[in-house]
Amino acid sequence: MDRIDQLFNQYANRSSNLIDPEGIEKLCSNLDVSHTDIRILMLAWKMKAEKQGYFTNEEWRRGLKALRADTLNKLKKALPELEKEVRRPTNFADFYAYAFNYCLTEEKQKSIDIETICQLLEIVMGSTFRAQVDYFVEYLKIQNDYKVINMDQWMGLYRFCNEISFPDMGNYNPELAWPLILDNFVEWIAEKQA
Repeated sequence: MDRIDQLFNQYANRSSNLIDPEGIEKLCSNLDVSHTDIRILMLAWKMKAEKQGYFTNEEWRRGLKALRADTLNKLKKALPELEKEVRRPTNFADFYAYAFNYCLTEEKQKSIDIETICQLLEIVMGSTFRAQVDYFVEYLKIQNDYKVINMDQWMGLYRFCNEISFPDMGNYNPELAWPLILDNFVEWIAEKQA
């Protein structure tokens, strides 16, 4: 635990005793990963970090202890295993929901703007559901009905990607309880393919 704390102190802001965005940038640089790399979000998930861009000492300890990483080198080596862990279907749904909540930066905020959602989709689901993400991002950018996305819509898209054959969507049933934005998305694709 002492070494985990020493590592924390290398990145923490002395006055706030938090690893802040500047500390995270430095950590990313030392890990040779971009601050927008999905593994940094996965690390935040592992720590159960509550505030975007900040790690408390308690969160840092929780995450690094779970990863058995008390040095920068061990943390670097733990990232591929962490990615495998997160990508297991049982964990990925939780990670996907976490990613949304982690982006809620204001108190009582319940939705995220379209531009941020597009970036988040790219990071979180782009490698797994490339075609669906590309189409959905394109749809979000051209439609005018939605300025923000809420958790129900976000989780609906996850369910859509996992359950609906794409791009034919032959098993999509609008009678089932899909968020309206997905009904509109399916109609838009059908018109596009016609």
